Amino acid sequence: MTAPYVGRAARYEVTTAAPTDGSTRARSGRLTLTHGIVETPQFMPVGTNATVKALSPDDIRATGASIILSNTYHLYLRPGHDRIARLGGLHQFMAWDGPILTDSGGYQVVSLGDLRVVDDDGVTFRSHLDGSTHRFTPELATEVQEALGSDIAVAFDQPVFPSSPREMVADATDRTHRWAERSLAAHTREDQAIFGIVQGGLDPDLRAASTRTIAALPFDGICIGGLAGDETPAQRDATLDIAIPILADDPRPRYLMGLGSPADLLEAVHRGIDLFDSVLPARVARNGQLWVPGGRLNLRNQRFLDDSSPVQEDCPCILCQHHSRAYLAHLFRARELLAYRLATCHNLTFTLDFMARIRAAIRSGTFPVAMPGLRAHAGRISGGEGAAMSA
Repeated sequence: MTAPYVGRAARYEVTTAAPTDGSTRARSGRLTLTHGIVETPQFMPVGTNATVKALSPDDIRATGASIILSNTYHLYLRPGHDRIARLGGLHQFMAWDGPILTDSGGYQVVSLGDLRVVDDDGVTFRSHLDGSTHRFTPELATEVQEALGSDIAVAFDQPVFPSSPREMVADATDRTHRWAERSLAAHTREDQAIFGIVQGGLDPDLRAASTRTIAALPFDGICIGGLAGDETPAQRDATLDIAIPILADDPRPRYLMGLGSPADLLEAVHRGIDLFDSVLPARVARNGQLWVPGGRLNLRNQRFLDDSSPVQEDCPCILCQHHSRAYLAHLFRARELLAYRLATCHNLTFTLDFMARIRAAIRSGTFPVAMPGLRAHAGRISGGEGAAMSA
């Protein structure tokens, strides 16, 4: 058993280790942060602009969420990290008393295409809101996250799409390593953990080297970046099978950025991942796609207009406890805002309940045997969303 990791503002203990027979690398753990405890494996709903779209903090808690993600890039632009700091920090600003992870903004800045220029010192970019010019460096990204006061900050990196040419991936990965050291040097808050990001694309050598480089630095957790993009599930699995064994004896939590579909979450847990985030459950909910055991329902379809049954019989969410499929189908057709709230509550409840089922199987020692049943529960809901621009 690996000894617990104890950092300045994070403690991580593996409570159920992966079995020694090699049947799975899945494990369960407990991550203790300034604002609470996170049981892993765990999924983080995305609250890009200091809100999970359409939900109140009470709604978020009711879904089973114990930690959420907010976005450094968006909060820097609007309303501004200095303003949030003056108003008491991100937790007080959004009235969420649980843990918060802030991503560094690297994905958003680098994904702006012609609106940004990358150099060794940082990234100059034009705001997608008003075209104004800004510059992010590892130091500024860290400063913004410290001002926000999140429980976990993330080092500034340069992600690229997995399908990018090897030369481009190698250049971005080397720059990410240099920026990781600068992010660490700039980080001063004693009550905030900081995670580093592994890059390397799909290239086995680059991915292995990046994993060793980031793992050698005194971060409180290891993010697996540069996936949940345009790679296939098989390519993603192969990449995890390179990185995770290198971290086998590392006591820190592992976080795969941007993955949110139930089927993909299950396979990544099987390969040893502890934390996830994605806009996917909330985004597809607002389009009328409701996740249920074995698949999905499209509540915009006419066949649900006279369906008096709940979306899912055994679901504890506010939608399934109080409303019918017919009612939700009506709300979507009438473009009523309540549709977005109810559907998002359901999909996040489904996702977080699925993670709880995974944790229960790991803790009981039945995870490998339970995987076929868990796969059937997840259905064919698959597809990475990346660290998208908004939730």
